[in-house]
Amino acid sequence: MIMPRAADQLLLPASPVFIAASLVAAFALNLLPVGRAPAVPDLVSLVLVFWCVHQPQRVGIGVAFAFGLAMDVHQGALLGQHALAYTLLAFLATMVHRRLLWFTLPSQAVQILPLFVVAHLVSLVVRMIAGGMFPGWQFLLAPLFEAILWPVATWLLLAPQRRPPDPDENRPL
Repeated sequence: MIMPRAADQLLLPASPVFIAASLVAAFALNLLPVGRAPAVPDLVSLVLVFWCVHQPQRVGIGVAFAFGLAMDVHQGALLGQHALAYTLLAFLATMVHRRLLWFTLPSQAVQILPLFVVAHLVSLVVRMIAGGMFPGWQFLLAPLFEAILWPVATWLLLAPQRRPPDPDENRPL
């Protein structure tokens, strides 16, 4: 059996308020007007995958569906386009969450890259079926940027859980 690395520290439980605030903040950052650049990473999908991997009991397919519908309404996309992509992404992230946590951050980024590619391809296929235009091959850069941002997102979103617990002389941890 593979044992966890000795340098890993025990994490405090994630606050549900912090989880919700991080998802809302990612949604707000997605709302910023950056034009129609297809290579812009989807921060909601990045944060959604992070919480589906680290807290699958609290963030799952229902949360992904709700944020997908909100993104569809904001972007004026076909209703359900982002909801389907985010739901599939949450399912796949929950499916690999136990195995993924055993790897280093760069290895995790490589392993979640196909998840982001599948989500973007599903969104593209739905858009094309509905009669939308092909955005160009630049849209394949968005999943790559999301995978590159994975270590940064992990460091930022785990920071509140790394704070040291109250020291106690009777408790060795």
